[in-house]
Amino acid sequence: MGTEIERKFLLRDDSWRESVVKSTPFRQRYLPFTERAGSGRVRIAGDKAFLTLKSTVKGFTRSEFEYEIPVADAKEIIRDLCAGASIEKIRHLVPYEGFLWEIDEFSGENTGLIVAEIELDSEDRAFPLPPWIGEEVTGDPRYFNSVLAEHPFSTWSR
Repeated sequence: MGTEIERKFLLRDDSWRESVVKSTPFRQRYLPFTERAGSGRVRIAGDKAFLTLKSTVKGFTRSEFEYEIPVADAKEIIRDLCAGASIEKIRHLVPYEGFLWEIDEFSGENTGLIVAEIELDSEDRAFPLPPWIGEEVTGDPRYFNSVLAEHPFSTWSR
């Protein structure tokens, strides 16, 4: 069984951009699951595609199963079987003191939202916070991509 242990943060500023080592465009949509069941998504990341199934979150952890699929199949599944809006973003990889941060810069209906994520090998793993990291939003479901597909950042009252 796959496991994902992830922490999610907002950003203080754009100084992280100086350290980006790779950027990949992502487009994804979600399969119609009930909230209790978790989520299923189809993602096109650059020139690869993936089917991912995730359980609901318990703490910072959830089960995750991800499988590479042909891009042509992903395009068809996204077009014919998925619900909600498409999530479009650029994922920037930024190393910091031995850890790799994934910074998602959203576009489309989620333009203006930028979120940093770090995946860990255990919930109690200590890690250094870069100076550009702001408020932690790990437990806030509004920042789940599956929720952003139904309730985009552009519709939030700030």
